[in-house]
Amino acid sequence: MSTIHLKETTTSTPEQFIAGLTDFGPGRSKLFGNSADGYLEVHSQSPGHADVTEGSSGIWERLDYDWTDPHHVVLTTTDSNIWGGGSGHTYTLTPRPDGRTDIDAVIVREGKNAKGRLLGILVGLAGSRLLGKGFANTVKAIEARTNGTTPTDPA
Repeated sequence: MSTIHLKETTTSTPEQFIAGLTDFGPGRSKLFGNSADGYLEVHSQSPGHADVTEGSSGIWERLDYDWTDPHHVVLTTTDSNIWGGGSGHTYTLTPRPDGRTDIDAVIVREGKNAKGRLLGILVGLAGSRLLGKGFANTVKAIEARTNGTTPTDPA
């Protein structure tokens, strides 16, 4: 099992970040590079909860989203073609006095088959760098969406 810890600070409020995180409409891949629109299926949605399948590049997972706590969002993997066990994502959102928000993300990957175990090892070795870049891009895309601008590509 691999656990990756990521941190970013954003100009978005916790509510704005959660609005981006839980927008399951078309164009989700513009916010989340690993969530291709062709994989996206919302099974159910209610206030503070959603049951969603998403993925890309042959990897998919069904996630139970819980954002009933506006500062702690939990995505629990309930099914996947490669992830199992305690896999999922947790976002802790801490408002700062300067109006920005600290985001602590914890991603857990536990492979449920040979492909998943191999990818889990790779995530453990290079996950902070690879997933960190994607997470930073997501934060920038949500900020840009909130501000009505287009994010700039990192150099």
